[in-house]
Amino acid sequence: MSTLIGHEALETALDWSGLIGQLRDWYRGNAVQAPDRQVLTIEQPDGSEASLLIMPAWVPGESIGVKVVTFFPDNAAKGRPTINAGYLLFDGETGQMQAALDGDTLTARRTAAASALAADILARKDARKLLIVGTGQLSLAVAAAHCAVRSYTSVSIWGRSGDKAAAVAEALRTQGLPAHGVSDLEAACRAADVISTVTASTRPIIHGDWLKPGSHLDLIGAFKGDMRESDDQTIMQAEVFVDLRAGASLAGDLFQPLEAGRISPDHIRADLAELCQGMHPGRSDDSARTVFKSAGMALQDLAAANMARDHTISG
Repeated sequence: MSTLIGHEALETALDWSGLIGQLRDWYRGNAVQAPDRQVLTIEQPDGSEASLLIMPAWVPGESIGVKVVTFFPDNAAKGRPTINAGYLLFDGETGQMQAALDGDTLTARRTAAASALAADILARKDARKLLIVGTGQLSLAVAAAHCAVRSYTSVSIWGRSGDKAAAVAEALRTQGLPAHGVSDLEAACRAADVISTVTASTRPIIHGDWLKPGSHLDLIGAFKGDMRESDDQTIMQAEVFVDLRAGASLAGDLFQPLEAGRISPDHIRADLAELCQGMHPGRSDDSARTVFKSAGMALQDLAAANMARDHTISG
């Protein structure tokens, strides 16, 4: 009989330190097989477009998982979540279904944990000021995950709505984090040691000349070619790392400067597996500006789903 693992159970099972460690181990093991993510465009009756993403992965003989995600960007204006997802986990030996998981929570937790894992490798050890750009579903999780790998003395939250930024900051303060809302994005970027962007922006909101030497920029929000959170200078001046080359290269922050010839594919220095396996040392020195582009990958989902299943069964 399969198990339904909902939001609260996942929040408990996927604690930040445990999940970050789980991802690190899975990237080091490198046993997961995952076809390229499929992104399908769904034309809506009103002429707008939505997206359907299908992300399968498996470890032969152990586990099989598939996530189905919908992205409806117009939902934001209606006060609805823009991303919704479900995840199915199967036994890799028998093919029997083991669990159905809340894909929204699974995605938020694994996305935040993967970015925190990258920051743990790439961000300077003395990083103390964190900036979260965006106030949507991921902002709380990303802030909390990053604070699990560095001791930040300041967590700034910026959003187009000052009220929403203040609400996110207040929620983080209830978790014991030193969070506060900010209204000046440029000033916040110039002061930050680590910046994490979680928006659905289609044009650059982070500018390269705002980023100080030694900073680390974590780009999460833009996952399609026509979406973007950073400008060309940001990418051109940085040492760039990704979760997976194939997926990240199709996201606008890299796809657009690649298409324009502003950078070449070898501008990407390493992916997360190569970083975790020690095949690349990460940042070259303390003055380098590093960028981690996350587009999401099925290994992260399968690793998190297995951890949640094991915790639920043992619990």
